[in-house]
Amino acid sequence: MSDAEPLLQHAIIRSRRRLLPFLLFMYIVSFLDRANIGFAKQALLTSAHVSDAAFALGAGLFFLTYAFFETPSNLVLHRVGARIWLARIMVVWGFISAATLFTTGPRSFCFLRLLLGAAEGGFFPGVILYLTYWFPNRIRGQMMGIFYLGVPLAFVLGAPLSGFLLDLHIAPFHGFLHLQGWQWMFLVEGLLAVIGGVMSFLYLDDKPDRARWLPEPEKQALLAVLTREENERRAHGPSSLLATFGNPRVLYFALIYFLIQVGVYGVVFYLPSNVSIILGTSIGLRVGIVSAVPWVFSVAATFGLPLLGDRYRSHRLVASLTLLASSLAIFLLPIAESLIRIHDLSTAPAIMALLALCVAASGLIAVQPLFWTFPTGFLSGSSAAAGIALISALGNLGGFVAPNIKVWAEAHFHTHFAGPFSLAVFTLPGALLIAMLNRRGPHPRAAAPDPELSAG
Repeated sequence: MSDAEPLLQHAIIRSRRRLLPFLLFMYIVSFLDRANIGFAKQALLTSAHVSDAAFALGAGLFFLTYAFFETPSNLVLHRVGARIWLARIMVVWGFISAATLFTTGPRSFCFLRLLLGAAEGGFFPGVILYLTYWFPNRIRGQMMGIFYLGVPLAFVLGAPLSGFLLDLHIAPFHGFLHLQGWQWMFLVEGLLAVIGGVMSFLYLDDKPDRARWLPEPEKQALLAVLTREENERRAHGPSSLLATFGNPRVLYFALIYFLIQVGVYGVVFYLPSNVSIILGTSIGLRVGIVSAVPWVFSVAATFGLPLLGDRYRSHRLVASLTLLASSLAIFLLPIAESLIRIHDLSTAPAIMALLALCVAASGLIAVQPLFWTFPTGFLSGSSAAAGIALISALGNLGGFVAPNIKVWAEAHFHTHFAGPFSLAVFTLPGALLIAMLNRRGPHPRAAAPDPELSAG
């Protein structure tokens, strides 16, 4: 072990403790604000006269503007710094998310979803880029796994909150100031993002060399490793923005991420409705609590699987098997729900359906931090800013495709089986494409994690 290794380990641990909890909080709020329409679906259909087709369109339109603004946003972040840019993104999207309470019909719903996508575009790829500024390749999978805990935690914490605010029997604010429960849900959860944006401006540092809380010897040890890895990526990856946009490997990564996102948002947008079918009741506090169960499983999977991939340098194998399991679970879900209808809510099919939701949700979230170790181990500098954003932008178009392909398939084939089957057909090839990834270019180093680092 070199003399710098203990300093490096201490710098990583100190940076993780300082940054990851706050980034995790930011992602919880982000995902809650983009996915809470799943809970408001029934209310929007009845109160705001938004049809199923309009809901699917509005849910997907978010991702068009989100994808469009990701690349320019990441390039600005790389130039002006994460501190001010992430704060700007959060404050603006928070106000727009809160403004969803003014939805009066399909047009206003779709317009606000377009605005929300434009406002939030750049947040996720910005944080992925930000993590490359702070953490070496060999433990980046673990760090991204911790960050990705924001997705399941958004539902573990947010699902009961959303269900509580929507439950007409117990919601404390329903009718207050002439606002219904679903309007209060958008207002409360949107203002959380505004508060988070102000806090991020006061709390974050752009890069390690500006961190006053990091002792100088540890700072230099961390910067030495990060600089060396940056030089290695620069030698193997694309050398310009134009080369990045046309790089076959970058586009290959984007295709994989697109297939993953089709599955993710196919599950996220309709999970409360699926739980409502399983329980045989309308969406409220009970559905909100049970909807949190798959995300509890996701917390364990999202923390454990990237750790496993880092420890044994088996990111490709773990990621491909994880996505395969999720695809098969999506196939199983409508079969279990049909058995529930046939057998009048009997226990066995209900447990089968809930387990399928748990496996699908857990795998689709846990595979993503594993996936991001591939492009972040390949791209550098401004090419990393552009490439990460491009992959995220093209991939997130899956969020537009998922609800619309589900509605189209069920209408075209006249069966509820068609929707989930179409989503599974999209995600299944992703497992194969991950398994086929070649080994050219830098890859996370095979190094046993520090015991304290692995313990979390």
